[in-house]
Amino acid sequence: MLRTGVQVDGETASYLTVEREGPAVLLLHGTYWSRVWLPVLGRLAEAGLRPIAVDLPGLGRSGGELTLETATVPALADWVARFASALKLSGPIAVAGHDIGGAVAQHLLVHDQLDVPRLALVNSVTYDSWPAPHVARFRGTEGAAGTTADDVLDARRQAVTAALAGAATEQRIADYLDPWTVSRVRRSWMAMAGAADSRYTLDLVPALQRSTAPKLLIWGEDDPFEKVEHAERFASEIPRTTLLRVPDAGHIPTENAPGQIARALIDFLISPCGLADSLVP
Repeated sequence: MLRTGVQVDGETASYLTVEREGPAVLLLHGTYWSRVWLPVLGRLAEAGLRPIAVDLPGLGRSGGELTLETATVPALADWVARFASALKLSGPIAVAGHDIGGAVAQHLLVHDQLDVPRLALVNSVTYDSWPAPHVARFRGTEGAAGTTADDVLDARRQAVTAALAGAATEQRIADYLDPWTVSRVRRSWMAMAGAADSRYTLDLVPALQRSTAPKLLIWGEDDPFEKVEHAERFASEIPRTTLLRVPDAGHIPTENAPGQIARALIDFLISPCGLADSLVP
C-alpha cells in the first residue's frame, strides 16, 4: 500500500494506491476521507485492478482548502476529472463512490467527464436522502456561527462511531478522526457540509434512468444515515442496477465486511460478464 500525491490546481492531491499495471478504479469518499477504502485496496490490487483512493481537496491528506463554491458536487466532479488527467489516466475508468463521493461519481457518469463504463455506489447519497442531520446542522451562517474545533471533532466522533457500527474501536475511531485535528481540514469539511444539497442528485435522476452503464449498489443494512430503503428505490428505478445488501454493517461497510465487498467489486468490475450483467434481466 502506498500513499503518494500528484499536483492538481497547484496543490498536492493525496491518494492511496497499490502500484501495479491494470484497469484503474477511482475510489471516492464523501464526508470522511480515503481511509474508508483502505480495507479493500489490497484485495482489489491482488485481483488485477489498480485502485486509486483519492482524498478530495482540503480533506484527508490532500492540500488546499474547500470553499462553499468548490465543495459542490459539480465542482468536486470537475476536480476529480482534473485529478485523473494529472495521473494521465485514459480510456475507461470505473468509479466507486461512498457517501457524497457517490454523488460525485453519479455526476461523472451522467456528464461524461470521464469514460465511466461501470459505476459502484457504497452507502451513497441518492435522491433527496441527504444531507444527514448531523451534517445539515452545520449548514448556513447559523450552523457555522460560534462553531469551535471541539464542536466539529465531537460531531465527527459521534458520526464516525455510528458509521463504523460493530467495527468501531478506539483505535479505528482515532484513525478516522485524525485529519480533523487540522484546522484547514475542519474548515474544508464545514464547506462540504455547507454545500451539501440534494438537488445535485435529484437533477441526475432522468439521465441515470437513461444510462446503460451497469451499476452496483453495496449497502450496509444498518446504516443510520443513508438507509437501505434509498438503495432499494434506486435499484427499482434506475436500469441495470444490482443491489448487494450487507447485513450487520453500517455506513462504512468496508470496515464491517471487507472481504465480501472487495469480492463484489472485483466480480462487478473484471469478471467476464460482470456482476451487474449476470444478475440484471
